[in-house]
Amino acid sequence: MLSWLNRPAEIIESLTDDSFEPAHVQPYQGNPNNTLRLLLQARTDFLSVWNERDYTERVTSTRILKRSLVVVNTPEAVRYVVAKRHDNYERKSPQMRRALEYLLGDGLFISDGDTWKQRRALVSDITHKNRVPSFGLVMEQTANELVQRWMSLGNGASVNVLHEMAGLTAEIISRSMFGNDLGRDNADDVTNSFTTYQALIDSINLGYFIGFDEGLPVLRTPSLRRSVKRLHRVIDKVVEDHLAGRGDHNSMVDLLIRRQERNPELKLDVVALRNEAATIFMAGHETTAATLTWAWYLLSKAHWVEKALHEEIERVCGQRAPTMEDVPQLDWCRAIIEETLRLYPPVPILARQAKDADQIAGKEIEPASLVLIVPWLLHRTESLFEQAHHFRPERFLGDKRPTPYSYIPFAAGPRLCPGLQFGLTEAILCLAILAQRFRVRMLEGHKVEPQCRLTLRPKGGLPVTLHRR
Repeated sequence: MLSWLNRPAEIIESLTDDSFEPAHVQPYQGNPNNTLRLLLQARTDFLSVWNERDYTERVTSTRILKRSLVVVNTPEAVRYVVAKRHDNYERKSPQMRRALEYLLGDGLFISDGDTWKQRRALVSDITHKNRVPSFGLVMEQTANELVQRWMSLGNGASVNVLHEMAGLTAEIISRSMFGNDLGRDNADDVTNSFTTYQALIDSINLGYFIGFDEGLPVLRTPSLRRSVKRLHRVIDKVVEDHLAGRGDHNSMVDLLIRRQERNPELKLDVVALRNEAATIFMAGHETTAATLTWAWYLLSKAHWVEKALHEEIERVCGQRAPTMEDVPQLDWCRAIIEETLRLYPPVPILARQAKDADQIAGKEIEPASLVLIVPWLLHRTESLFEQAHHFRPERFLGDKRPTPYSYIPFAAGPRLCPGLQFGLTEAILCLAILAQRFRVRMLEGHKVEPQCRLTLRPKGGLPVTLHRR
């Protein structure tokens, strides 16, 4: 009877000599008022529940069982929610909190209130853009180590580039965060465990829609416990090594510890330290890994963009490897990453829970309503981005900038991702270093399917072949 839930969504993709519309889900064709069906479908495929009108500038409200749900898809309304009335919409949705609390505890990403205010200032300080250059050498060295490993695999070698990028970014964040090498085995553990964790976590907390304002706790199955245990084992080990004096005294964790010593009111005990370390670690590696993976997919198809990228790297760097100092001159690299983030935002749904009654664009908001800002929709709204489903990095070149609050891959307002500059710089630099030496090509016959669980990844990863330049 529920066989329709298992039918894969139709994927749209088209390529010509100078135009590329990369893989995206066909808009929902069924009855948009059948909210129960959409809710059940969203549990496995959150991207296929949006119909054609959802990709337009508007604010809509509906009710699913006992919960009021509001979808906000205009820049003005987004600004209202995330900036102007941040105090009323500060809290992450119970779905996100329940989905991640087992892994991250009360870490910054899902905390709110006084905990969020204290930790936000702390994490913002250690990941501030002025500190990013000090981590540049780590990014360069780690990316160049991957170049050497790819060289050793031989020309035309096959790899899953999602796994490769996850390992790269996990090693970078480990060395930056803790001053310790993670090692390939631990990096593999992190990558595989988080993949398992995402697959096991339900995208929808049904308890929330039947009236539980905090949702229902996630069922901690043996498989889920094993994946969390493996992740915590890796993170705990690097934290313990650092506390035992086996870490870098210029690392992010050292900055956290020194801030706690100066400001004991922060109450950053070992558990809180682990939670913040886990949050920075997971957010810092997963989002950049997904972005780089999607960038390789886009470049493998849009050869004219890849050509412009290679010409820029040769013009700026010549034959030497790109460095942190080159990043300001790598305009095409930056534009490619920003366009990738537009098409495939790592966190494609930003959910908030209303504190008090309110109005958004004339829509009545009940207390405890679920308010959704969906970058996946916002970034693909034609009135905001011409040829919104097409890969066009040139829209980010020069002084061109999107309408404020129309482009929010790192969220916006006070909850703007504090690691924005670190992640953006890391993605640009790693792309330049690897693209200088390799062309990455999709495995023949592989069909790309975007999948939204906790983050937006290509389903099953991205099998590719590596070709030396």
